[in-house]
Amino acid sequence: MKQEQNLTEGPVLKTLLAFTVPFIIANVIQALYGAVDLFVIGRYCTPESVAAVSTGTQVTQIITSMITGLTLGSTILVGKYTGMNAKEEVKKTIGTTLSVFALAALALTAAMLLFATPILELLKTPQQSFALARQYVVICSCGIFFICGYNAISAILRGYGDSRRPMMFIALSCALNVAGDVILVKYAGLGVAGVALATIGSQAISMICAIVYLNRSRFIFTFTLSNLRIDSRKVRELAAVGIPISLQECMVRLSFLYLTSVTNRLGVYAAAAVGIASKYDVFAMLPATSTANALAAVTAQNYGAGKPERARASLFAGLGFAVAASSLFWLWAQFSPETMIGMFTRDGAIINEGIPFFRSCSYDYLAVSFVFCLNGYLNGRSKTIFTMISCCFGALALRMPLIWLVYTYWPDNLLRIGSIAPAVSGFMAVYTLIYVVISIRRERGEADGRRGVGGVREKKRLSGI
Repeated sequence: MKQEQNLTEGPVLKTLLAFTVPFIIANVIQALYGAVDLFVIGRYCTPESVAAVSTGTQVTQIITSMITGLTLGSTILVGKYTGMNAKEEVKKTIGTTLSVFALAALALTAAMLLFATPILELLKTPQQSFALARQYVVICSCGIFFICGYNAISAILRGYGDSRRPMMFIALSCALNVAGDVILVKYAGLGVAGVALATIGSQAISMICAIVYLNRSRFIFTFTLSNLRIDSRKVRELAAVGIPISLQECMVRLSFLYLTSVTNRLGVYAAAAVGIASKYDVFAMLPATSTANALAAVTAQNYGAGKPERARASLFAGLGFAVAASSLFWLWAQFSPETMIGMFTRDGAIINEGIPFFRSCSYDYLAVSFVFCLNGYLNGRSKTIFTMISCCFGALALRMPLIWLVYTYWPDNLLRIGSIAPAVSGFMAVYTLIYVVISIRRERGEADGRRGVGGVREKKRLSGI
């Protein structure tokens, strides 16, 4: 199988969009997992079941965020070595990635099965929906191996310049998930357990199909047990790049879990409303998250090929696209939030609770477009320590204390609670942009210095000095 796309050549905007659009489609389809689960539960089950799936998916998303953060490290390394045309290094990176993630999946599964109950207690899950939420988390935890497998394979392909095949694999998985939800919930009457079983079953089939397909397509790496070897140097590289990204993803997700725990104290209707809003957050921020992840791969390949200016041009093109796309959801939330909530539930109490929250939190759709794209560019340059510190600061020092403050003094005001995320993201966007500008200027200065030294040496050589 040939590389799908050379990210170091061609018109910048066209190349970026050709790589990013399949990325977005794949992420939209992946986001449909939770949305379809909630949609089916909202149509055929009780408000307690809606709250259970809303809370349960917040917990499972932390695992997914951790995994995708780590796999993005693989995308960046595969992209860098692909840009350098170092095929053996690419193969070693792939083998190490798959082996490490297989072991990590087993550890995460055991941890989630042990701590599902304490986690839900920390989130102040409403008592009416506690047992159902635990059932959902436990069943989904049994499928962590398949989540790790699919995300690792997709990350490898994207680093190699292929964003289309991951889209195909997740499309298959989503189609199976939709069918499974309807069959197991509507017809079999399994409720919350049904959507969880449909999710892990569809992910398992998707991962297996991906492995079989790639082995038959002459991919650069053959998926066999003999090739699953851990290279200690690659482990260190993956850890240096992937762990900071994973940590920042987890800290952001933890801050939103804290928001869930706060709104859960306001009752089932508020919890359900915020849970529905979280589903729209995923879709509304998809242009930004997809562009950011695409920028990480594009930047890594171009820096590996010695083309930093092309990486910078891609950043600005990506920013414009992400902001324009995310603004569509922002406009919808401003002018008709009740129709957004009504897509998931007909309960009037949930809709009334959700309207002010939707209107205020939707400003985050615009603010995070800047934060995510800037971070994606920096991650592609392996500046993951800064993005980790930035995201941890935003989550732990800003978002969580502000949530506590607003809840303490205005406990029933979802409008103010919803305003916290965009305020924090806006502040983060400003200082991240300043850092990017400074780093680009420093990089250009260093490049000019190297050229200057080289020019002096050349003059001396020509003059015989």
